[in-house]
Amino acid sequence: MRQLALDLGPSDVPGLDDFVQGDNAEVLAWLRAWPDSATPGAPAYLWGAEGLGKTHLLKGLASQALGLGWHVLWLDPHGFQSWDCGQPQAATLVLMDDCDRLDAQQQHWAFNLFIECAASLAEAPAGTPVAIAIVAAGRVPPVDLPVRDDLRTRLGWGLTFAVHALGEDDLREALQHEARRRGLKLHEGVLPYLLTHCRRDQGYLMRLLDQLDRFALAEQRGVTVPLLKQMLALETA
Repeated sequence: MRQLALDLGPSDVPGLDDFVQGDNAEVLAWLRAWPDSATPGAPAYLWGAEGLGKTHLLKGLASQALGLGWHVLWLDPHGFQSWDCGQPQAATLVLMDDCDRLDAQQQHWAFNLFIECAASLAEAPAGTPVAIAIVAAGRVPPVDLPVRDDLRTRLGWGLTFAVHALGEDDLREALQHEARRRGLKLHEGVLPYLLTHCRRDQGYLMRLLDQLDRFALAEQRGVTVPLLKQMLALETA
């Protein structure tokens, strides 16, 4: 399996508390209560359009699991990565992102992880804590995933949560929160300009905020509407 560079440092990965809830109270509450909220042996699956924060939620859960003393394994179309909590006998949380984009080899890996999860549950004495747990995400519900049938069935075994888009007020709050998390001071008018003149896609706007942060640092200027316009003009030139 090819290794994937996925930094879990606090400066790079927002946690569950950084996720603006909007209409996603149910899934956020379940994730915050994990692993107590999970059914042993049953996966959980998050689905929704691109850019709604599913990867954010999975990364937030990864950080939470590491803090609770779990190993974490991550699989997505870019490759495979794992983090050791330092306790060899600890349980493992398996996170699968962008399940609708997994290729044949990655689907094979994912299916084998489900088999390993089932085997560990069957072999464990009654009352023993779960050894492997799986949480996955994709752009479509499990039944519509373009993956092999046996993997599609297993991804749909457990709880399924739809991740909903944020309304304008919540989206504004999410951008403000991310700017504060980065220590980025947005001058008056920047957020209204982003929401009025740019594609109102949460993922796109978050990436744009990241670009704006780096552009302002390179230019050694404050984050103003003229700076934002300059950056956007350079992108389209």
